[in-house]
Amino acid sequence: MNLRTFNTNLGRFFEDYAVGDIIAHATPRTLTEADVSLYISIYPTRFAIHSSREFAKNCGLKDRPIDDLIVFNTVFGKTVPDISINAVANLGYAEGKFTNTVFSGETLSVTSEIIGLKQNSNGKTGIVYVKTKGQNSSGETILEYKRWVMVKKRFVGVEDTPSNLPNMKTSLDGSELNIPKLLDFTKYDTAAAGSKKSFDDYEVGELIDHIDGNTICEADHLFATRLWQNNSKVHFDINSREDRKRLIYGGHIISLVRSLSFNGLENAQLIVGINGGTHSNPVFAEDTIYCWSEVLDKIDLNVRNIAALRLRSVGTKEKNHNMKVKSDDGKYLPTIVLDFDYWVLVPKEL
Repeated sequence: MNLRTFNTNLGRFFEDYAVGDIIAHATPRTLTEADVSLYISIYPTRFAIHSSREFAKNCGLKDRPIDDLIVFNTVFGKTVPDISINAVANLGYAEGKFTNTVFSGETLSVTSEIIGLKQNSNGKTGIVYVKTKGQNSSGETILEYKRWVMVKKRFVGVEDTPSNLPNMKTSLDGSELNIPKLLDFTKYDTAAAGSKKSFDDYEVGELIDHIDGNTICEADHLFATRLWQNNSKVHFDINSREDRKRLIYGGHIISLVRSLSFNGLENAQLIVGINGGTHSNPVFAEDTIYCWSEVLDKIDLNVRNIAALRLRSVGTKEKNHNMKVKSDDGKYLPTIVLDFDYWVLVPKEL
């Protein structure tokens, strides 16, 4: 009997994309309390606004919101079959905006636009630049971001095709940050949050060692990646890489780093913007992830005791006591696995 593959979706390769393509991704996802519980079981997250209905209501919201990174990873996962099923690596992010709060029971659907292409000189891969948008059941945008991913070519060889690179901002400014309509930190409960540190307690340039580490096991990352319905081959099939190792999904590292940052940033309750992110080195099972953060900027938003911190959280494979990211030649140190630049909301005064 002959095996037939013409009814099987092999996914897109670099040659299959064109700038301007709009892709409506399949299988919308309804997020529930079960997703929240599973997320807490995988990651050591403890931010009060996502953990406690009463805390969230005390902050003006109707219920505890779905964790921002559950939303991010869910939206990301929807794009994988069309964007990165044949990826070598996801390289970075820019211009991420969380534009509406998501609550349990809402269904997310996702579309992407191809905004840039760049063929690599090795003739084996190319870079695909994508703008992705997630929407809720009412058609409101809840998240949008840009990312770039290295994708395998269907046929090896360098074609005489000019690069088409998109313009991307290095960071969002304060006017672009969305403050949830009902969010109010005037009655903020520091005991429930776990810290009395407010906006005024952090200084630009301050470095924070979050101390705690987390050793990744195969079961954790496989379970998490399936939770997001991310079916990229490099995360599951050892035959998809020459070293026969399962590559840890980058969103898993972002969630780990964010969770570990709680120790020192307990009141950084909501992520509202992603300025940039780089997965600088691969991560595999048995690697232990640590992190530290730098305060890059701070803004008093002058509304309901809410302010914003711009943070750079760095994930490392080893304890990085000198908090150095790059070597003298400008390249990331081999122990640096994530360089993540983002905005969070914090109470202005306590």
